[in-house]
Amino acid sequence: MTSQPNRRHFLTTSASAVATYSTAQAQGHTQTHTHEDDKSSGPSNLRVARFRFDITPPQGHSLCGGWIKPVTGIDDALEAIGYVLLGVGKPIVICVLDWTGLLNRAHLHWRQRLAEAAGTTPDRVAVQCVHQHNAPFACLDAQAIVGAQGDLPDIIDPDFFHRCLTTGYESVKESIKHSAPVTHIAHGEAPVNRIAGNRRIIGLDGKVLSQRGSSSTKPAHHKYPEGLIDPMLKTVTFYHGERALVASHYYACHPMSYYGDGRVSADFCGIARRQRQTHNPDCTHLYFNGCGGNIGAGKYNNGSKQARKTLTNRLLEGILASEASMTRQPIKSISWNTQNILPPLNPAFSESALMKEITNNANRPVARNRPAYAVAFIRRVQQKIPLTLSALHINDVSFLHLPAECFVEYQLRAQANATNRFVACAAYGDGGPWYIPTRNAYPQGGYAVSVAWCAPEMDTMLSGGIASLLSRA
Repeated sequence: MTSQPNRRHFLTTSASAVATYSTAQAQGHTQTHTHEDDKSSGPSNLRVARFRFDITPPQGHSLCGGWIKPVTGIDDALEAIGYVLLGVGKPIVICVLDWTGLLNRAHLHWRQRLAEAAGTTPDRVAVQCVHQHNAPFACLDAQAIVGAQGDLPDIIDPDFFHRCLTTGYESVKESIKHSAPVTHIAHGEAPVNRIAGNRRIIGLDGKVLSQRGSSSTKPAHHKYPEGLIDPMLKTVTFYHGERALVASHYYACHPMSYYGDGRVSADFCGIARRQRQTHNPDCTHLYFNGCGGNIGAGKYNNGSKQARKTLTNRLLEGILASEASMTRQPIKSISWNTQNILPPLNPAFSESALMKEITNNANRPVARNRPAYAVAFIRRVQQKIPLTLSALHINDVSFLHLPAECFVEYQLRAQANATNRFVACAAYGDGGPWYIPTRNAYPQGGYAVSVAWCAPEMDTMLSGGIASLLSRA
């Protein structure tokens, strides 16, 4: 059985893990670059432009990096949804995709293209993914590596990728012509019942004994407690007077009920979002996956089609409950901050050894495609291309935009470090690092650690970046 602290205990004790930032910086343990941009005490001309466009892959396209069944049909479409904030210096763009991930140069291309469309700069663009698995897992750098082999499935079709970017550019450009005034903001939260549980079951030796994934039919996995999660679904809504314009929903959990059957789907999180959109068509609804790297639905999900419907209903109930708890307030202050970090590479991985795995055609595709993502990240860090963390602060609300598959502890630390603010975390931004465990998770082992391209020192660096962003609210 897991030996996990409860959430209340965690929130009261883990702020110190973030506070180590100042000491670590003084000792030279982190490489960061900070931008503090526009800050307004009362933006009277704030406007929002809303956009959405289709990013569903075509028949035969690879899913989840090319190591599960490719597209054979569409159960429900994939979307990119977002908004542009105008009237506070250069425009700010927030976008979320129903894709497994956007990594390295692919993520940079999205930020650059949406910035061009909005008339802003890439440092003022946040692009996150929901992380469904029957969806594209886009890394142009890894695609170039596997493409050179000549006998591996594509990671991403570059033509399809760039068609999505063109559509996105046109959608953002058009949306700005129809922007609406923003006068108020509201925030609320409510518990989500019987979805999330911690994926890592720790044994008596302190090591990962078993992984309770997105689904499981093992009675033991259903018996174990939820463990350390963030049970709250958070919603932040922009208004023009009493009219709701944009509602952003945040919850930390791997968003899969089942996958690998070739049927493209936004899965239970995307379906719940779409149902809420249908009920409330005048407001644009977005769903962001929080720090769900070590969180999944396996405690409550047996992978059946009925389970997808059940999880969808439970998430929708959480969305409605969080909205019901909201109170509108006039927007009085707004600011945008970024923090660049250059992660330390995990010494467990060497480019030469990884390339041998990739070029060995006796290996299964997954054992060849997956190392290409690691090589792409190693080369990226060697080229000193940083990860960009960002935060939008409006009144007492902070929207945090974080990279990759962060463990839930980072989200809980952020909330513990800013108890006077409503902190909404969106992870799965630049997915280059793959998993970002906490430092103490590395010696415990398990799947996530085996595919974490950053060294354990990333804990201090990322926690420090989060602390810096929140300190400038």
